Amino acid sequence: MDFDFSDDQEQLRDAVRRWVDKGYTFERRQAIVKSGGFDRAAYGELAELGLAGLYVAEEHGGMGMGPVESMVVMEELGRGMVLEPLAHTFIASGVVGAYAPQELQAAWLPKIAGGEALVVLAQQERKARYRLDVCETQATQSGSGWAITGAKSIVPAGDQADAFLVPASVNGKIALFLVERTTSGVQARGYGTQDGSRAAEVTFKSAAASLITADGLTALEHAIDIGIAATCAEAVGVLDKTMAVTVEYMNTRKQFGVTLATFQALRHRVADMKMQLELARSMSYYASLKLNAPADDRRRAMARAKYQLGASMRFIGQQSVQLHGGIGVTDEYIGSHYFKKLTQLELSFGDTLHHLGEVSERMQDTAGVFA
Repeated sequence: MDFDFSDDQEQLRDAVRRWVDKGYTFERRQAIVKSGGFDRAAYGELAELGLAGLYVAEEHGGMGMGPVESMVVMEELGRGMVLEPLAHTFIASGVVGAYAPQELQAAWLPKIAGGEALVVLAQQERKARYRLDVCETQATQSGSGWAITGAKSIVPAGDQADAFLVPASVNGKIALFLVERTTSGVQARGYGTQDGSRAAEVTFKSAAASLITADGLTALEHAIDIGIAATCAEAVGVLDKTMAVTVEYMNTRKQFGVTLATFQALRHRVADMKMQLELARSMSYYASLKLNAPADDRRRAMARAKYQLGASMRFIGQQSVQLHGGIGVTDEYIGSHYFKKLTQLELSFGDTLHHLGEVSERMQDTAGVFA
């Protein structure tokens, strides 16, 4: 199989990397963290690069690209630990474009593509853990429209987003809705998260909503899988930089008059980290290449990928901290922020143990071996 990227994909990677290196420095990121964890101006710069429209069809003003291009983008954003939730823009544009009626697509996809509207997925509930079929939020038909009542937790940039994708129960079956943040009955309480980004607890009290699809569980599973693939790619970017700063530190820090890199035992630990990085990279590729596969195949692939990424993130993050010593957990040093980012990514869209269970449940006669 040919894993070489096309010229267009490499140009896209270069454009995003240049923006991260020059436009999203560690100092700028720290300033955004201190101001709340989300910067609309930074998100606007991503939109100016065309990234908000990456998943949007050209007829709606987007670039009409796909999973491999989004993987390339998320890797580079991971290298800069970009706080703005572009993965959720991919989720929103992918789900609205695939499941919403034409009038809803026409109303929202151009705004998403242009960066005028940030739409995020609001699916997590307190009792659900990572199960998608557990949903206490209720939707009732009100005349020609719908009204939603319930609460969602840990919604990325929830008090800054323009609208939410909200799963809600209708007569015992999950449907998926779009709800504007400024509509009556919506309240969002924002807070900072572990990695410095922003999330919110969002409540809905008879809030007006637009129906995306009555088959909400199918659409929600697809949304989560887009998020998993994006998270895996972002994690590869973070892991790349974690490895780079660790190797640089070992080549400069001295003990007993020699650099740490001269000690064979420590070199072996770095070799183990490199192996975990390449395992993570290959499974990220696998996730992106399987994103357009049939649902059962896609869901199995995402669980496998997220499990391996979770294991790699935990191993490389912990080894990096140990090889650095005390400086590895200080707020002034960039390595500690990579570690926090990896910790949060491992928990996003299902943690490692959750996906180990998913892999187990989805094993067939091949016992998990690729057929």
